[in-house]
Amino acid sequence: MKTDELINMLASGPDVAAPKMPVRRFLMLVALGILASTVIMLTTLGLRPNMAEFVILPAFWIKMAFVIALAGIGWMTVMRLASPGVRTAILPLLIAAPVVLIWIVAASALMNAAPQERAALFWGDTWHYCSSLIAILSLPIFAAILKVVRNLAPTRLRLAGAGAGFAAGAIATLVYSFHCPEIAAPFIGFWYVLGILVPTGMGALIGPRILRW
Repeated sequence: MKTDELINMLASGPDVAAPKMPVRRFLMLVALGILASTVIMLTTLGLRPNMAEFVILPAFWIKMAFVIALAGIGWMTVMRLASPGVRTAILPLLIAAPVVLIWIVAASALMNAAPQERAALFWGDTWHYCSSLIAILSLPIFAAILKVVRNLAPTRLRLAGAGAGFAAGAIATLVYSFHCPEIAAPFIGFWYVLGILVPTGMGALIGPRILRW
């Protein structure tokens, strides 16, 4: 094969696609991160002992719908940001949608509550450690997702790092939800989101260094 033919093949052929981690290994890494986060939650915090009472409350399912939506969107976000050439313009809208919806529910709850009850709806009983626990539980998942993203050869490293942090924080929030006693929308809409923003910010900071390839 002539040199110019080889160059053309490398420039236009399928071999120039960014190297991808095998799907099985990809899933195993993320699953191990989620498992580690779950084990930490179960051994240090534990499941809510009154979970059976919670599951019959509409507020509980509003909370779960919110965190499941964020976890799914987080997964989509990190996959798109980690893959070169994939369109990402819709991602801010997808991320904002569940947040705006929970804020609408929260605003309605606060307006309909008696004035003396509004502070309790926002602060709950666990505001002083809720966001920190979400950030801590996100760390094993964050490390796994960063490993995966690095092997997918992202081109926008800061955004990809932020996406990895967002996905890890959202999934960790889902794990934490099985312990957290809070179900009020004002609490969920602020303190849960704050907990997710911590690893998101960390990812934006370390992305350019960790994900460089």
